[in-house]
Amino acid sequence: MRLTYDFHIHTALSPCGDNDMTPGNLAGMAALAGLDAIAVTDHNSCGNCAAVLEAAKGSGLLVLPGMELCTAEEAHVVCLFPTLAGALAFEAAVRPTLPPVENRPDIFGEQLLLDAQDGIVGRETLLLTTASGISVDEVLGLARKHGGTAFPAHIDRPSYSVTAALGDLPPLGFAAVEITARGDVEALCAQYREARGKILLCDSDAHYLHQIPDPGPWLELPDKRAETVIATIISMRVKPLFFRSRARRRLMAFPPFPGARRRICSGAPSRRRLIPRRSQAVAPRSPFRR
Repeated sequence: MRLTYDFHIHTALSPCGDNDMTPGNLAGMAALAGLDAIAVTDHNSCGNCAAVLEAAKGSGLLVLPGMELCTAEEAHVVCLFPTLAGALAFEAAVRPTLPPVENRPDIFGEQLLLDAQDGIVGRETLLLTTASGISVDEVLGLARKHGGTAFPAHIDRPSYSVTAALGDLPPLGFAAVEITARGDVEALCAQYREARGKILLCDSDAHYLHQIPDPGPWLELPDKRAETVIATIISMRVKPLFFRSRARRRLMAFPPFPGARRRICSGAPSRRRLIPRRSQAVAPRSPFRR
């Protein structure tokens, strides 16, 4: 079966996340968008994972508990787990390594702990966006110790990524890496040798409800279970296809360009779209030129 996913979504627990990112809203928006699976990945915490899991019951949406860990090098790594118990055990190992910096909601934003009915049950006082004491070469082993896996987040971004922090993508044993919808796969694979042959996951890193995407990227799985997703990410050696959302929006608004080529988009395998080659895209002719 094909499982459409978004494995990087924040709730209102992340200080940079919108307060509308409540468990009910998040699960409802993901189901409305048509996604099959999501992961809850707040900064350095799994505090709202249980509430989102509960809110999604009966919707058919698979929710993976997780965390976006900020390593000692200030590189973000997404950590996913098949069970809530594994995620909470991982959080218990991470929390003592966080610096004792108190959150300032007026500066950094609120950090809301919520229940499945979107009620506020508490506020996290420890600032969650600081760097932990766990280095990037320790994350994967710690995640696997608790039954999960991990992969570098948004490696195409110039900040808070492994590539930005270290200047390269070192061989640390990750089976997958994450890129954004704007990432150029060919350029990234050419720049970072370690990205070649890995699973390229395309996630939204949504902090607001409107950033939760329509179905695009998908994984081919034998069944719809969290354990299967984790095992697939660990073992698979092919690259899932995905939409490039900018190109899709562009082509919905404009006719085909000269030199365009056809690609089959995985989010809608029965439909074809024309995506222009960058080197062959033709700029509009100026009306002032003869």
